[in-house]
Amino acid sequence: MKIFVRYLLIAVVVICGVTIWDGFFILPEGRQAVVTQFGAPVGKPITEAGLHFKTPFIQAVRFFEKRILIWDGDPNQIPTNDKTFVYIDATARWRISDALRFLQAVDNVSRAQTLLDDIVDSSIRDLVNKNNLVEIIRSSDWAPEQFDAGVAEEARAEPIKLGRDKISQMIFESASKLTLNYGIELVDVMLKRVNYIDSVRQKVYERMISERKRIAAEKRSLGEGQKAEILGKVERELKFITSGATREAEEIKGKADAEAARIYAEAYSRDPSFYSFSKSLETYRNSFGGNTRLILTSDSEFYKYLNTLK
Repeated sequence: MKIFVRYLLIAVVVICGVTIWDGFFILPEGRQAVVTQFGAPVGKPITEAGLHFKTPFIQAVRFFEKRILIWDGDPNQIPTNDKTFVYIDATARWRISDALRFLQAVDNVSRAQTLLDDIVDSSIRDLVNKNNLVEIIRSSDWAPEQFDAGVAEEARAEPIKLGRDKISQMIFESASKLTLNYGIELVDVMLKRVNYIDSVRQKVYERMISERKRIAAEKRSLGEGQKAEILGKVERELKFITSGATREAEEIKGKADAEAARIYAEAYSRDPSFYSFSKSLETYRNSFGGNTRLILTSDSEFYKYLNTLK
């Protein structure tokens, strides 16, 4: 009897230990769980962190993320409505909103990423095909002068109906309707980058180069015009200053000549004979050199004072 009681106690302890070991599980923060029994879900998803109970050995626990996850698609070559091929690189944020439905329809995160590839990529392709290039590359609040030189003039002048931000929102709304069937909630969808294919990119670069050359030519032409205007002003001011200086010099020279003439006249009026003698001597000094010979008549005025010097 004692042996039976002992074995019974041992069995109870073992059962209690096994129950504690496999009957309880801890749900961490940021995770959610679904209890399954022989592979089939049992009850509602468990979303509150803490200690929870399940039937040992018979039931199992599948854990899923409750936090926001990132989907990053591969760049795709997509034609726009105006037949321009572009590369679209998109990303999205999502989370598991219904763990039970997610388990039944998707099972794991890897398959969910593949599912999002199909859903989001198809929504992006559909919206890009229905809109022109300018709608994809330009936001609704951009001004026309913010366009790059690579964008054609007709694209700059084309009015924007939606814009890149609204198209992203439409892609998000379209894809969200489909992901809810799989227990997935899309948080947002964003177009990270829109790029031209190689052939189009080369044409864009050529257009940008020609546009920059045109702008440079305009700047050079404007600079040459301003240069000519400045040189004209400088030359005009130089002529004005030169003419003013010449006029002032002539005025000073005229005044000096007048003053000299006045002094000469005054001196001559005081003693005409002495003035005549002085001027004659000055003329002699300037006329005679080392080998100078003069032939004069006796009644010449030039000979008058020479005759008195004998």
